[in-house]
Parts: sequence; C-alpha cells; structure tokens
Amino acid sequence: MGNHVVRLNYPAALLSVPVINQLIRRYDLTINILRAEIGSEQGWLEVSMSGNPAEIEEAIAWLQSLGIEVQEQPEDG
Repeated sequence: MGNHVVRLNYPAALLSVPVINQLIRRYDLTINILRAEIGSEQGWLEVSMSGNPAEIEEAIAWLQSLGIEVQEQPEDG
C-alpha cells in the first residue's frame, strides 16, 4: 500500500462538489484530512491518501483534470 500526503487547492466552482467522497468511491482510497481551510472564494485541504499506488496516481490525475491544484507534501506536514 502506498501513502501520499498532498495539498489540494480548490477553485470556488468546486467548493460544493463532494470530491473527497468521489475519490474514496472511484479509487478505493483511504483519505485522512490533516488540515483544511475553506472560504467562499477558494479552499484547500491537506490529505493523506492511502491505497494502491497506481490508484493514487490515477486519483491525482483525476483531481488535476477537475482543475484542482495538487501539491505533494512531506509526510510529516
């Protein structure tokens, strides 16, 4: 099992979309929200993704295709 810690920067248009729920369902990942800040214009989440490494990479590509900026983070935050 792989583990990635990433920061997800959301545009305003996606703030009401259940992206984390879709990640879990589409890619069979375990998601742990480590930190977050959500405003009316933008938001970000720092999450740990655990699961099959290939599925994690596909999930990251899917997030980017939605317009979410994905930044790799060191695992210790």
